[in-house]
Amino acid sequence: MKAKPPHHVILDSDFAGIPKGSKLHISCPIEVAAELKTIPPGSTMSIQAFRRRLAEKNNSDATCPVSTSLFLRIVAEYAWEEYSRTGSTQNVAPFWRVLESHSPMAKKLSFDPVWIDLQRELES
Repeated sequence: MKAKPPHHVILDSDFAGIPKGSKLHISCPIEVAAELKTIPPGSTMSIQAFRRRLAEKNNSDATCPVSTSLFLRIVAEYAWEEYSRTGSTQNVAPFWRVLESHSPMAKKLSFDPVWIDLQRELES
């Protein structure tokens, strides 16, 4: 979960559909985990909407799609470890509110993505 603190860069060239000159927010796992906790139980949002939300909160034009995906995966794995250790989701970042079980990222997780669907069902 440890990484550089969140920061911004101004793009020198177009990147991942984000135009040159844009202020790009580079998040971190701790910020991603904290932001996930602000999504109400039973609610979901796309990763793209989550990135837009982070950008807006950080006065940026966009949030880096590459690092955000990496950090979301780190948060998911950390949350799974905590759940496995405690048997509770009460204090973990609810990554299932953004990460879908059928997404390519979910298939890379160390646990069965069906667990994401279970958490979404339990919150509905």
